[in-house]
Amino acid sequence: MKQSKDRILEQILEIEVQMFLRVPTGAEPSCRAHMEDMQLHRRGQFAGWSRATCASYLEDLKRAKTAGKNLMTLKYARMDDLIPPLSENPLIHRIRERFLQWQREVIAGYPNTMRGARDLDDFSNYLGAELETYSDKTLELLAAEVESCHRAGGNMSLEVYRFLARQSGYASLDDMEQSLS
Repeated sequence: MKQSKDRILEQILEIEVQMFLRVPTGAEPSCRAHMEDMQLHRRGQFAGWSRATCASYLEDLKRAKTAGKNLMTLKYARMDDLIPPLSENPLIHRIRERFLQWQREVIAGYPNTMRGARDLDDFSNYLGAELETYSDKTLELLAAEVESCHRAGGNMSLEVYRFLARQSGYASLDDMEQSLS
């Protein structure tokens, strides 16, 4: 029997939190004191993903854990350019460019909501480093979803913020934007 997407997300977050708490840092990052917020944002990231893509990413996490690799440590090391690229898969660039376009649209449409968000350079760096930790299978599944969403006129970044707005108690992202003006 296939697991539900919610159960898969629970497992993803469980492993990610374990990995995140083990990321070596010079000073204790403030986000570790707000793990519920971190988990909420991670759930938001996966809101637009299919069950199959989430399941593939869960397998990436399980494989990494079995091999003694911490994908969160690798992601942050890549963000700081401390290690060479983890993957040269050309899908990384395609996915990142599409998300940058979508993120620009969200910033333009929801300036109050996005006021405290990562700037586009930081967003691109974070996303690229994260995508490098995904297996080729996960990248292929995600790239297909990104392309399908784009062809349908959708915006997966917008889906993230709609999810976050609802989880924050707003009826919609538009309501959240209005209340922050």
